[in-house]
Amino acid sequence: MGILGWILVGLVAGIIAKLLMPGRDPGGCVVTPLIGIAGGLLGGWLGKIIFGVDSIDGFFELSTWIAAIVGSLIILLIYRLIVGRKQ
Repeated sequence: MGILGWILVGLVAGIIAKLLMPGRDPGGCVVTPLIGIAGGLLGGWLGKIIFGVDSIDGFFELSTWIAAIVGSLIILLIYRLIVGRKQ
């Protein structure tokens, strides 16, 4: 999957993560895709480490999207914990 595919998966995964974990976050439209892209990478890495499977198979694979969304939720939670302390 190319860089444009990662950006698109990250954007959508970040939006889905924000829908599943609503709340006010600083950064808005800029932070959401970055969280999604980082979440996709984290989700793929965790899938390989924990389950021993290649969870990032392709753009249209369900495992890619699940890994990206779960990773985005984890990154969003960590982001909120860090940013929430500063405010």
